[in-house]
Amino acid sequence: MVPGAAEGGSKSSGRRQRGGGTQQLPLGAGPLRIPTPRCSASCSPPGHAPPAAPAPQSPRRPPETPQIRLRTMGALRPTPPPRLLQLLLLTLGVGCGAREVLVPEGPLYRVAGTAVSISCNGDAVLLKIARLQAQDAGIYECYTPSTDTRYLGSYSGKVELRVLPDMLQVSAAPPGPRGRQAPASPPRLTVHEGQELALGCLARTSTQKHTHLAVSFGRAVPEAPVGRATLQEVVGLRSDLAVEAGAPYAERLAAGELRLGKEGSDRYRMVVGGAQAEDAGTYHCTAAEWIQDPDGSWAQIAEKRAVLAQVDVQTLSSQLAVTVGPGERRIGPGEPLELLCNVSGALPPPGRHAAYSVGWEMAPAGAPGPGRLVAQLDTEGVGSLGPGYEGRHIAMEKVASRTYRLRLEAARPADAGTYRCLAKAYVRGSGTRLREAASARSRPLPVHVREEGVVLEAVAWLAGGTVYRGETASLLCNISVRGGPPGLRLAASWWVERPEEGELSSSPAQLVGGVGQDGVAELGVRPGGGPVSVELVGPRSHRLRLHSLGPEDEGVYHCAPSAWVQHADYSWYQAGSARSGPVTVYPYTHALDTLLVPMLVGTGVALVTGAIVLGTITCCFMKRLRKR
Repeated sequence: MVPGAAEGGSKSSGRRQRGGGTQQLPLGAGPLRIPTPRCSASCSPPGHAPPAAPAPQSPRRPPETPQIRLRTMGALRPTPPPRLLQLLLLTLGVGCGAREVLVPEGPLYRVAGTAVSISCNGDAVLLKIARLQAQDAGIYECYTPSTDTRYLGSYSGKVELRVLPDMLQVSAAPPGPRGRQAPASPPRLTVHEGQELALGCLARTSTQKHTHLAVSFGRAVPEAPVGRATLQEVVGLRSDLAVEAGAPYAERLAAGELRLGKEGSDRYRMVVGGAQAEDAGTYHCTAAEWIQDPDGSWAQIAEKRAVLAQVDVQTLSSQLAVTVGPGERRIGPGEPLELLCNVSGALPPPGRHAAYSVGWEMAPAGAPGPGRLVAQLDTEGVGSLGPGYEGRHIAMEKVASRTYRLRLEAARPADAGTYRCLAKAYVRGSGTRLREAASARSRPLPVHVREEGVVLEAVAWLAGGTVYRGETASLLCNISVRGGPPGLRLAASWWVERPEEGELSSSPAQLVGGVGQDGVAELGVRPGGGPVSVELVGPRSHRLRLHSLGPEDEGVYHCAPSAWVQHADYSWYQAGSARSGPVTVYPYTHALDTLLVPMLVGTGVALVTGAIVLGTITCCFMKRLRKR
């Protein structure tokens, strides 16, 4: 039987007084409320002080330490008269050396098969009754004999013990193993990472007293023995109806990922949203019954625990696998390229708890690392292209429940390399928040694209060989082509490198202008800032003209032709390129421009000199004329 609690306070308290001082014999306030089948009561004597002077008629000396006596005064319920006289008298010196003394079963105290013990701790004595039974209810008294020469009051304290029947029941819901400490083999439950874990518990009591139930869900790590030291609380409903979580789960409770509710009169349900790997273990339901003392405080009178399930969390990282096909590919330029990616494993379907994204990466042959992104489908099924693939006809689609296809409508030689499929698994937390749980890459899949075999050569020169400032400089570029498919188109661009202190600049060449494969001219920036014209003067001949040449246009120019092929999807790709030799442009100055400055200087000097000579002669002539 699990004891309940008695009601009311202690019946009396012993008190001894000497020389104006008061000494008490306190006993815990009753009624005693016992949470386990083991009952204990503590009694603390105040110590002993011998009388100031022994009475002449009583030469005995009191013992060095007082004695503590505990006795039961009979059951509360009506019993035969002889039973009311049953007493258990336990005597123990407070100064005893033994920490605990086992008391043999006596005929006066009906505790057949029950172990009774008392132990001392300093000046306190503790009475323990294991395997409490209903007939153990009664009024218990702790008292110490008086060593005074005269009686000064009461030297005892009493407490009432009432034993309530065990009416608490705990089990798994749906009905599972029952009992206090769970069976050896709990049922097993496997959930996928990110899925919802729901466990139910039935807890009820039919105690006649007004009591409250507190229900707690706990977890023990796999293979760990069950006990308070190993059982970690997940979430619990307290006796005051407050819901609280254990320290590791407080954040998840606040985020709404952990919930605890009551369904009906005796069913409690815990829901863990987005199960994680650390949620694996043996789950228990612990129910505690609480009763309210007369002083308003609550005391626990019973507790039971039931095993709910052994939970295994199947992590996505251990299940996610990616395979690709159909194997090594060899195709020609302009042909379509299709690659398949299959995501396998015991995975939850995409939806409320899990989501997946799949993409393809490409690395040029021999390049380290996974490469750059070609295309991908995100968790919402929206496709996107990687950098450098915008404007091309590339499709990324889901063709089966876990099969994805990448299709390039027209492959190019630059598409050759090693392809890998990358899959990522996400679990959904509170709200719509996604957390990446696992990722996996496939083995490398080689793809070879044949080259077009286009060979270009370019020859550039400056028309006329010499150019003067203010004139128009014409640069010509002739292109020769060998190989290539029909419909090959050419483009040419002109570039300049400016000299700095007599040497070419280390900065990249600057585009001056050019004509694309579609015949559209593109103008860059001329060093001198004047007008520029580019034109196609022949099937394979291009010309660049720099009007009103100035000294800032000095530099080294070159022609860069390229060959382009258009596929059936109307996309263009560069099949070849070349670069001509350097062409130096130096704007010379005309001869007249060279002599003009000296002529102007000489004329100015002559005029000044003549004026000075003429002025001097005139001045002297006038002086002589005045003298005459």
